[in-house]
Amino acid sequence: MMIKPDFEPDFERIKTAAKLGKSDIVPLLECLIDLPIQSTFLGREVTGDDLQSQVEFWTSAGYDYIPLTAGMMNPGKVTQDSFISKVLKDYVADGSEDSWNVETNDFIRTREDFEKFPWGVLEKLDFNKVKNVAPMLPEKMKVVVLSGKIFTLSWMLMGFDNFATSLILDEQLVADVVEKVAKIQIACVDAVLEMPHVGGVWFVDDIAFGTGAIISPNAFRKHVFPWYKELTKRCHKRDLIVFFHTDGVLTGLMDDLIDIGIDVLQPIDPTCMDIVEVKKRWGNKLCIAGNVPNEMLQLASPKQIEDYVKYLIENLAPGGGYMLGSGNSVAEWSKFENFMAMRAANFKFGRY
Repeated sequence: MMIKPDFEPDFERIKTAAKLGKSDIVPLLECLIDLPIQSTFLGREVTGDDLQSQVEFWTSAGYDYIPLTAGMMNPGKVTQDSFISKVLKDYVADGSEDSWNVETNDFIRTREDFEKFPWGVLEKLDFNKVKNVAPMLPEKMKVVVLSGKIFTLSWMLMGFDNFATSLILDEQLVADVVEKVAKIQIACVDAVLEMPHVGGVWFVDDIAFGTGAIISPNAFRKHVFPWYKELTKRCHKRDLIVFFHTDGVLTGLMDDLIDIGIDVLQPIDPTCMDIVEVKKRWGNKLCIAGNVPNEMLQLASPKQIEDYVKYLIENLAPGGGYMLGSGNSVAEWSKFENFMAMRAANFKFGRY
C-alpha cells in the first residue's frame, strides 16, 4: 500500500533539526535514492534528466527537499554521468575503454601532469538542473546541492598510492591538487548561493574507513579541512544548511568536523559506529542523521525495519537535532518494501 505523508514539504523542518531543534516530525534525509526505487514508487520510469518526476517523488515520499548534484562528481556511482567523467573522456588521448575512469586510473603523478591537466574545463560546471527545477518546486520545498569531494577527487586524480606517497615526498604537489579542486568547489558553492530556492549544500566526501581516518588527521587539518571551513563559512553567511556525508570511524575527527561548522552529519556508519553513543557525545554540537543499515534495507523484513526505526527514534529524536535515513543511501538493490517500511515507521513513531 502506498503510504504518503499527511503534511506538505517544508524545508523549515530540516533547518529546525539542523539547528538542534524539533518541529512536527523527525525529517527524512537521504543524499541519494537510486532511480529504480523512485521509479517503483511512482509506477513509471524516472530518469536522471526527468526533474519533474524527481520532484514528484521526493515530495510524495515525504522529503522536504530535493538533492541535486552541481559539483564535479555524483554520489554513488561517481563516474557515471559525472561532470568530470565527461571532461576526462575528452582529455584522455588514446580513448580506450575505461581509460577516463577516475576511480581506476590516475592522471596527475608529476608536476608536469598537474600543469597540463585541463583545470579550466573543469571550472565550467553545469548548473542547469539546479536552475531549471526552481518553478517545479512546491512553495516551501528547497534544493540541497550535492558538492564537495575535495579529498576524494584529489586522491582519485593522483591515484591513492601516489597521493599517499606524495604527502611525504612531494607535499606541495598534493597541496596544489587539493587547492585546485577546492577552488572549483568554492566557485560551485558561490554560484548556488545566489539561487533563492537552494536551502543547503551537502558535501559528500568519504574521509574515513572501518578503522579510522583514511590519512592522518594532521594531513586532513593541513590540506583539506581549511577548505571545508571556508565553504561552510560562505554557506552560513547566506543562511544555508551545511550537510556532510562520510562513511567510516569518525571518532578521531569529530572535533574537527564540529570545528569546520557543519550542521548535519550523515549517516554515522552503522558498520563501525554506534549512532546512539555519537548522539550522547556530540549531539549538542551538531545534528545527527541516519542510520538504518543498508544490509537491513536489502535483507531484513519490513517488521524488522519498523522495529529498528522505532529504536532509532526513541533513542535519538528526543529534544530534536535528529533526522532519519539509511546507513549510506537507498541503493537500487534495497527491497522496495523496506524503503517503504522505513518511511512508514518514521511517520508512525517520529511525531513530536
